[in-house]
Amino acid sequence: MWYDNFSKKTLNLHLRSEKIQVEEFLTKQNLDFDREVEYTVAFFDRGKMIATGSLGGRILKCIAVDEKYQNMGLSTAVVSDLIQKAYSKGRTHLFIYTKPENKNIFADLGFYLIAEVPSKVILMENRPFGIKNYLKEIRKGEKDQLLKNQDREGVGAVIVNCNPFTLGHQYLIEYAASKCQTLHVFVLEEDKSSFPAGIRYRLVKEGVQHLDNVVVHQGRDYIISEATFPSYFIKESQTIVETHAKLDLELFTKYFAPTLGIQKRFVGDEPYCKVTAAYNTVMQEILPVDGIGIEVLPRMEYGGQPISASRVRRLIREGRLSDVKKLVPETTYRFLLSDEAEETIQQILGGP
Repeated sequence: MWYDNFSKKTLNLHLRSEKIQVEEFLTKQNLDFDREVEYTVAFFDRGKMIATGSLGGRILKCIAVDEKYQNMGLSTAVVSDLIQKAYSKGRTHLFIYTKPENKNIFADLGFYLIAEVPSKVILMENRPFGIKNYLKEIRKGEKDQLLKNQDREGVGAVIVNCNPFTLGHQYLIEYAASKCQTLHVFVLEEDKSSFPAGIRYRLVKEGVQHLDNVVVHQGRDYIISEATFPSYFIKESQTIVETHAKLDLELFTKYFAPTLGIQKRFVGDEPYCKVTAAYNTVMQEILPVDGIGIEVLPRMEYGGQPISASRVRRLIREGRLSDVKKLVPETTYRFLLSDEAEETIQQILGGP
């Protein structure tokens, strides 16, 4: 058997030599090494790396097998090791982003296709009804709302990160809510932001509690952010942005919109971030094809400048909390003054 001849090793990516070794191996497989990993395993044949894979959160990444060693069970060995590691950390719901040609490999290993951008990327999970169960769960939260506001038409959606929740976010949601019978607000759940996911979700809920037709949801893993989209198998930066947008919108149009009856999506315009602006452009191309309207609102301004979360974080770094008060709801400001916010503020002081 192959395991009699091959050896397995957990790589220490803090060692420059081992990091370079895996980077060079992946380059030969036409892949880049994803920086957002916490665990990497590799298999060797007498010192030569022949297969590797990594784990980042609940996502299996950078899985590759040398061409000469394929069909020898190495993909199974790598994925099994990564799954065991994830389970040991209490993570049982796992995901894989990979090239479409790898679909059958991972299907044989217990993963199920959720969404695909043809010739670019597929998203798979290890639960056959994962996304459907998530949508059943969030539908429970909307039932009471459907009995109210019958004088308004349609169901809308807003997707936000809110790092932190600002008056700009509140303005967008208030406007969208005024146009809908029910408005679903999804808060990105990734923890790549200065404000942790749980706090961002709470601040949004507190900041819109005066709107009786708004249902706030945690986005879970099915709302894909730029920060969590692994792009190690895509080379061109513009292609990465477009592929991320198309995959995220495939999930939205295939699952979210039909399940919740969403007819319109509301977004704020993006004068500064090229990535978000590009996402909005793709969204305006795709959603109307699926019969979903889209409305882009100009940013709310204060002092002649758009209100943004990055502006709030910059003012926090500069120690100008009195100026922050002019840009955020009272609920967000109270949090910033609380002892609970101390760790978050310290992270902002040392980060972008």
